[in-house]
Order: sequence, then structure tokens, then C-alpha cells
Amino acid sequence: MIPPHSIRMPAVLACAAVFLSVTTPSFALLDFIFGGKKDNKVVPQASERAQQEVAASAMLAEARMAHNAGRIGRAQGMYQSIVKQYPFTPSGAEAAYQNALIIRHNGSMDDAFEAMQSFLNNHRDSPRFNEAVEQQFEIAEEAKGGKRQRGLLLIPMKVNSSEVITFYEQIIKNAPYGKYAPLAQFSIAEIYQDQKEKQKAVAAYQRVVENYPGTSQSSEAQFRIGSISNIAAQRSEDASNLLAARDALRTYIASHPEGERKQETQQILAQVNTAEANQSLTVAKFYKRMGKTKASAIYLNEALKFGSPEVSAEARTLLAELAAADPDGVADAKKGPGQDYTALTAQNLKASDNYVGPLAPELARLSQKPKMRTGDDGFIPIPLQEPTLPLRPGAVAPGAGSLLPPVPETEKPALLPVPPAPGGGMLPVPPQPGSTLPVPPPPAVVKPTS
Repeated sequence: MIPPHSIRMPAVLACAAVFLSVTTPSFALLDFIFGGKKDNKVVPQASERAQQEVAASAMLAEARMAHNAGRIGRAQGMYQSIVKQYPFTPSGAEAAYQNALIIRHNGSMDDAFEAMQSFLNNHRDSPRFNEAVEQQFEIAEEAKGGKRQRGLLLIPMKVNSSEVITFYEQIIKNAPYGKYAPLAQFSIAEIYQDQKEKQKAVAAYQRVVENYPGTSQSSEAQFRIGSISNIAAQRSEDASNLLAARDALRTYIASHPEGERKQETQQILAQVNTAEANQSLTVAKFYKRMGKTKASAIYLNEALKFGSPEVSAEARTLLAELAAADPDGVADAKKGPGQDYTALTAQNLKASDNYVGPLAPELARLSQKPKMRTGDDGFIPIPLQEPTLPLRPGAVAPGAGSLLPPVPETEKPALLPVPPAPGGGMLPVPPQPGSTLPVPPPPAVVKPTS
């Protein structure tokens, strides 16, 4: 028996041939007849894109009316048609975002994240770009918490942790310098921390510190690195954890001197120092029993640097005993790189052949460099008025405006004799200082004769 479709197919092809012989159809009609599909990836010209936007905006308005009326199925179908027919128009970008929102509220989390990702890949210049990234971050946060909110209900979910990490990594890739990138990287580190994967958690927190400095997530990540290393050190005897914890906590204090975790950081740092000092003291005692002075001295020095008062006192006593029993061994230990030893009071330095004693007080004073005055140390400034100069006996202080004091009467030179005036008279004597001029006598009055 011949299948029916094999009989109908020749008739269809014949009709198409007759139609082509009569008229020349458009390319769209040819695609429809032969089942072809137009390539929508070819970007249309500006004029054609403007014409497409007119048709797409009309369809978008109709789709929004259906969406607002609660006909979600019809609205979603129209959104998808706009995206398919007019992918390069602004209305096509808006339709893609609205379609992703519908999937976000009604579909699965994977489908919602992929719908938002498709929008971001095809419409990176859309004003909805940041909103789509925010929607993706909310999806990832819901997946991380294992619950999804629908209305007033919290629906439990089961999401694989690796899938959630993939969500966060894609968010960072979409907007590596956006505001959700440090949050996403920090959430990745938290997932590893919850899974007790110490190395991966520390590495993820370190990426927050390196890639997003100055953020609140960066300071908290720095603290978390020190805290995780401290916990690991308490569970094992690996000294590298103590070293990593100290470095991270010191970095936090140096980078955030007024941070919220400052007091807690100082407490953990004190615990780390105490733990390392106790470990160093235990190792030093072991090497002391084995007779290895150099190794014991090195670890005793570590206990001195980081220990509590009790541990430091015990380490100092043991180090003095080592110095008294084997001074050469302790001296060899001091030659090691990076060693910083406390002076050993039990060692008899004065008995050494190289001892020359302290410098004499005068030599010690001369060997010191002059110090600059930094404050009020009794320095007397130059007086504004000149001091009183010494005078000879019997002399009188100079008067105002005079540079030299007056000559005493006993030291004045004798007056020279005044030569006689012509005609036998006397020359007028110049008045002395302080004397008054002589008043001449009144002229004689001559009476007239009668």
C-alpha cells in the first residue's frame, strides 16, 4: 500500500511549479513554501531596524496588556514572538527581559538563570542589564539558602553546591567590576567554608581581598582567613596554620585599624601567639633532652618572642641554663638567619678575653652625637635689652642716647690761658656748660646842659 503523503507530495510540488511560472514570489514566501528559515542573526540596516521597532513596540504593548490582565501564558507567548522576530530592536530586548521574569517567578531556578543569561548575552547594551545581574544574584542566593520565596511562602529546595558556585562564577564573569561581584566571590568562599574545605575557602577569601580591596567584603574576608587558619591550628599540630593565622590577623589590623573586628582579631592573635609559644617551648625541651643546644635555643627564642609572661619566664630560665652549660652552642644558634635573641644574663661576659669594660664617663659623653632640642629644656633666649656694662670707679652711667659715659671732673684736661685782647682788654670767655651769660650794664645817661 502506498502511503497517502507520497501521493500528495507530487501534487504540492506541481502547484508550486505552476505558481512560480506565473509570478515571482518574495524570499519570505519561498521560505514558507520550502520550509526555509530566515537568518535572524544578520543585523538589519538602521532604516529597516526603525521599521521593525514600530511593529515590535505595538506587539510589546499588547503583550503588556495581557500580562497586566493576568493572562501570563498569552503574554509570554507574545514576548517570545517579539524576541524571535525582532531580536535587534529595543522592544525585542525588553520582551526578552519580561519573558525571563515570567520564568523567574513560575519556572525552575535553572531555567530562570539561563533565561536571564540569554538576555545578558544578547542585549548587553540594554538598560535592563544591571537588573538582570541582580536577578541572577537573587537566584543564586536562594539556591545557596536552599529555599525559594513565592509570595509569603518559603519553599524548600534541593540545589547542588557545585551548581550554586557555577551561578556565582557566572555572575562575576558577567560583571566583574559590578557591585555584585565581591558579594558573589564572598558567597563562594562561604560555601567552601561550610563544607569544611579549608584550602578552597582560604583561596576564595584571598581572591576577595586581592580583587576587591576597599570593600566591606574584603575586610571580612581578611578576618575569615585568620580565623579559619586559627581553627585549623587548634585541630592539628601544623605550625604553618599558626603562621598563616598570624599573618592574616596582622594584615587585618594594619589594613583596618578601626575595623569592626579589631577587638576580636586581637583576642585571636593573642591565642595564636600563646599556642605557638607553647609549641616552641615543648619542642625546645625535647631538643634540650636530646642534647641539641642549637635547636633548643632557636625554639626557646621563639617562645620568648610570642609567649605569655609565664611561658617567657620559663623559656628565659631554660635559655640561661643552656648558655651556662654550652655557651658555644648558643652562640652558633645566634648566627642563624632571622634570629633575635634576648641577652643572656647567666653568661659571664666580664670573664671573656674580649671584654674591655665600659667607656669612661667623659669618653662616653664625647662619643655621643649632639641631640636636637625638641622641647622646653631650660634653653634661655637672647635678652631683648643689653646688659649693664661695667664702669670705672666714680663714673656715672651714660645718659639716654649716649654711647660713652661722661668724663669725671678729676680727669678733665686743664683750661688753657686766654691770650690778651688787642688794646689791653681781655678776650671774651665762652660760657661754660650750665652757666648763664653776663648781663651788660645799662648805658650812662648824659644830662643836657642848660
